[in-house]
Amino acid sequence: MNTHTVKAFDEEIGELRALIAQMGGLAEQAIRDAVQALTRHDLEAAATIVAGDKAIDAIEMKVEQLAVQIIALRAPMADDLREVVAAIKIGGVIERIGDYAKNIAKRVPLIDNHGEVEPLSILPAMAGLAISMVHDVLDAFAARDAEAALDVCRRDRQVDDFYDSLFRVLVTHMMENPKTIGQMAHLLFIAKNLERVGDHATNVAEMVYFAATGHHMVERDRGASNATES
Repeated sequence: MNTHTVKAFDEEIGELRALIAQMGGLAEQAIRDAVQALTRHDLEAAATIVAGDKAIDAIEMKVEQLAVQIIALRAPMADDLREVVAAIKIGGVIERIGDYAKNIAKRVPLIDNHGEVEPLSILPAMAGLAISMVHDVLDAFAARDAEAALDVCRRDRQVDDFYDSLFRVLVTHMMENPKTIGQMAHLLFIAKNLERVGDHATNVAEMVYFAATGHHMVERDRGASNATES
């Protein structure tokens, strides 16, 4: 590549990273706001989150279009090509995380009597951990930091443990309070959404690791506490 082409390519890669960061920031905030709307039973905030999902979808389309343009016009190779392909895949994963936020927000009107729903107090801590994984893995993508990606994978076990604990609490609550079964079922679906956010952060971490190193992580048992290069 000549100097002009290299500069243009670098600018496009920078734009691609910025779009992923913007998209990720919106998805993180949407999860945070959805759980807050749930705990406060804020129907207006929940509706805003549902409507805001379109913005995340729109950025994903921009990521895909720009990535395809880079591949078609710049013909990137090796680590550059891996990063562009990773960006396409990561955009799809972040869009799905945004969908989980929307799903949580849609259940807000269906859950009431918050003062009587003790398991609800566990969800913000679980959400905080899942959100931190998303934030850190996107930072790892921007920095091409393979070690940071590995660290995110190690933390997935904590989200799984939260889910297992909450599942037991919710089932016990349903058995002791049969009238709350409907609401507890909604909370269980919400907890599963948050568990899946952690899983998706781990999937992104695997993509980041490959983009940065050219190697795949070894197969890990679900919730494994560590992962290494293949």
